[in-house]
Amino acid sequence: MIAERGPQHGTGLGTFRRVVERTISRFHGFRCLRIRWERRDDIHEAFLELACRLITHRQLQSWC
Repeated sequence: MIAERGPQHGTGLGTFRRVVERTISRFHGFRCLRIRWERRDDIHEAFLELACRLITHRQLQSWC
């Protein structure tokens, strides 16, 4: 569940909206994940895993 835009909520939903949006936008940076072309689930899952690893690797490189 993504929080609505605007002021912070007492439930804490407003704190995680940017993190979710940033993650989704990073996944959309990979063309093969923007539109699902593969019919097989295992190939699409492999692309998702590869994208997660590349995003994590890039993030760790920027910290070092």
